[in-house]
Parts: sequence; structure tokens; C-alpha cells
Amino acid sequence: MRTVLRSEKREVVIDHGDNPFIMIGEKINPTGRKKLAEALANRDYDYICKLATQQVAAGANVLDVNVGAPGIDEVVVLAEVARMIAQTVEIPLCLDSANREALAAALAVLPGKPLVNSVNGEEACLNMILPVVKEYGAAVIGLTMDDDGIPDTAERRLKVAEKILERAAQLGIPREDVIIDPLVLTVGANSKAASVTLKTIELVRKEFGVNISLGASNVSFGMPERHTINQAFLVLAIAAGATCAITDPMKLALTIRAADLLIGRDDRGRRYLGSWRTAQAALLATGN
Repeated sequence: MRTVLRSEKREVVIDHGDNPFIMIGEKINPTGRKKLAEALANRDYDYICKLATQQVAAGANVLDVNVGAPGIDEVVVLAEVARMIAQTVEIPLCLDSANREALAAALAVLPGKPLVNSVNGEEACLNMILPVVKEYGAAVIGLTMDDDGIPDTAERRLKVAEKILERAAQLGIPREDVIIDPLVLTVGANSKAASVTLKTIELVRKEFGVNISLGASNVSFGMPERHTINQAFLVLAIAAGATCAITDPMKLALTIRAADLLIGRDDRGRRYLGSWRTAQAALLATGN
């Protein structure tokens, strides 16, 4: 199943076929990033656009854009930042907000077909977010949680995915425009957390055939050597059927491209070699 995102100049296809695993750059998010929060407060969009160009250079296919920070008027700032980034880079954007008005304002100024991150199975969220997704013809990520919280089994998460897909269909949002997020929790709190996510990926792919996204770095929270855990988990998730992830392309592009190569969807290793050359150039630029 193909989910097609578009900017003014670029089209990105997410699917289970020969297209590459799609990296959604995570770094334009002020959570835990003091400098970015300060840049948003000061309307320092040059810094934000620099983060955008760095991620694209590292291999990001889509950019997540989140401006949620204390004191920020999200309705105004999300639209401003989205417009500025769209003028700076050519790839599609993923608007990361639970604020319906902010999403509507940003979607109104973006060309093409962006992605919305995200909706979930909670009734209030479905009623608030899905109509704006439909109105602007966007695609959307659906988180497998509902009014009872995050299910602790893959089977129950599958049921939430089904609910989201059904409600989207009722509004006329096609199945291919709904990407399911099976939810990634830290193995530091529950050693079975990753295995539940991986099983959910397999079930969702088998049952619905839709694309599957991950907030991959959550898996290692609170653990030492987080990068090692993130690498291992991403490879397992890709093998299980995940097709995109909100992640750090600076750190994980080479791992992701290696997984694509080993699965057989990188002819002659062209994308892997491109990522390797980019990584080498970055090392030389920093003097390492």
C-alpha cells in the first residue's frame, strides 16, 4: 500500500515495496532541546531552518515540525515555521501537534500533501483531528492508544488501529493515507515492551496492509548506550514491516540504509553508499 506525500517540488512514497525506508527527521521539536525552545520564543527561524537543512543533508525524507513549548502561540508559530521550512527545503513536512487550530493554520499555508502527526483512538482526538485531515487532504499517523490508555498487548493495539482506520474511512480518508504507529515504549521499564511493538507491526501489516511508523528512540529511554539499542530495534522493526520512523537521520541514516540494503531494496547499494559518503564528509568537517 502506497502513502504518497508531496511538497511543492518533491514526492515521497512510503510503502512495503522497493522504495526505501522513510526517515522523518525528529530534530525540530523543542522537547528536551533548550536552544530550539529559545529560538522559537525569539522567532529565530534561521536556526530552525539550519536544523532543517542539516537533516535533509543527512538523508531525511520528511521533516517533523513541532513548536509546542511554554509561551509559544502554536496557532501562529506552527504556520510561520512550516511556511519558512517549506521555502528552505524541498521535502514534505509532518506537522506534529494536537492543536486543531494550529494544524488548520499550518495546513492552509503548505503546498502539496503533508503528514499530520498524529491522531489516536481517543474519541475526543478522533473527532477533533480527523476532520481537519480530511479538509486539507493530508495523510495522518494513527497512534494505537485509546481512552483506556496504551494497550499492553499487540492484539489490543490492533483493535485500536482498526478503530482509527474505520473512523477515517467514515470521513472519506482513504486507508492508504493512514499510517499506523504501534507505539514504542522503553525496555527500561518493561523488558517485553519492544517485543509487543514488533508483534503489533506484524499484525497490522498482515491484517490491514497499511504503512507503519515508529517513534523509534523511545525504546531506549533510561538505558545506557541508547544508540546501540536504537540501532538494533530499528533493524528489527524494519524486518517486521515498519516503513517509516520519526528519528535522527544524523545518527541513524547509515543503519537504516544498511537494513534496506540487506532486505534487497537498494540496487547495487547506491543509497547505502550515498549515506556512507555523507557520514564520512560530516566526520571530516568536524575534524574527527
